[in-house]
Amino acid sequence: MTDQAVLWSLDARGIARVTLNRPEVGNAYNGDMIAGLLAAIDDLGKRSGLRVVLLSGNGRHFQAGADLKWIRSVSTASPEDNVRASRATAEAVDRLNRLPVPTVALVQGGCFGGGTGVIAACDVVIAADNATFSISEVRWGLTAAIILPQLSDAIGARQVRRYALTGERFGAEEAVRIGLAHKMVPLAELTTAGEQMVSQLLENGQAVAVGKQKVGDEQIEGDLPGELHGLLARAGDATIRCS
Repeated sequence: MTDQAVLWSLDARGIARVTLNRPEVGNAYNGDMIAGLLAAIDDLGKRSGLRVVLLSGNGRHFQAGADLKWIRSVSTASPEDNVRASRATAEAVDRLNRLPVPTVALVQGGCFGGGTGVIAACDVVIAADNATFSISEVRWGLTAAIILPQLSDAIGARQVRRYALTGERFGAEEAVRIGLAHKMVPLAELTTAGEQMVSQLLENGQAVAVGKQKVGDEQIEGDLPGELHGLLARAGDATIRCS
C-alpha cells in the first residue's frame, strides 16, 4: 500500500474516491494528511468530469482526530508555524464544504475531533453501526474553533454546545438523531450503501451541483484558526485511544 496520507482517483463516471490513508494510527490527521486533502481538492476541482466525491478511511477507523505527536510538534514551533498549521486545517475542511459537487462520507469505527468537522462538511454521511463519534478537542486541552462553522451547520448550536464542551462519545444512532450522520447501516453493508447513494446522485444529472451551491454559502468569520495559537501547547502527553 502506498505511504501517501491521502489517496484519490477519478473514474469514467465522474466518481472521485478520496481515501484517508494512515490506518496504522486510525487515520489521525497531521500535516501530511492536511496537505493531501488540499492537493486532492485542488486536483479534482480542475477535472471537468467530476460528478461526486466519495470520502472514506482505510482500516478500522474513519478518522481518529489529530495526531497528537504532530500537535505537540506544532505547539513547540514558532507562532507563525503554529498559526499556519491551524489555517491549513481550517482551509481543508472549508474547501471540502465548498466543493461544487455532492460529497458522500462513509464512516466506520472512530470519528473524533477534526473527523467530525470533515463529515459535517460533507453533503451525505453514512455511518456503520460500529461508528463512534466525539468532538474530542476539549479532552486534549484544545478548542474545536476550526470546525465549529461546519458542526453548527450540521447539528445546530445546541448540540455543538453539549458535545464540544463534554467531549463525550456517542454512537451512530445518536449521530443520526442529531444530524451528524444521515443513515446507519451494518458495517458489512457500508460500501454498498455508499455505492447506492452515489448512483442515486448520478441519476439526478448536473443540476445537483447548481442546487448545492444555492443551499448556502456560509463564510468562516473572524480569526478562528488564530485562536488555536497558545492552545496547542496544552496537549501535553495525551494520546488518542480508539479501541
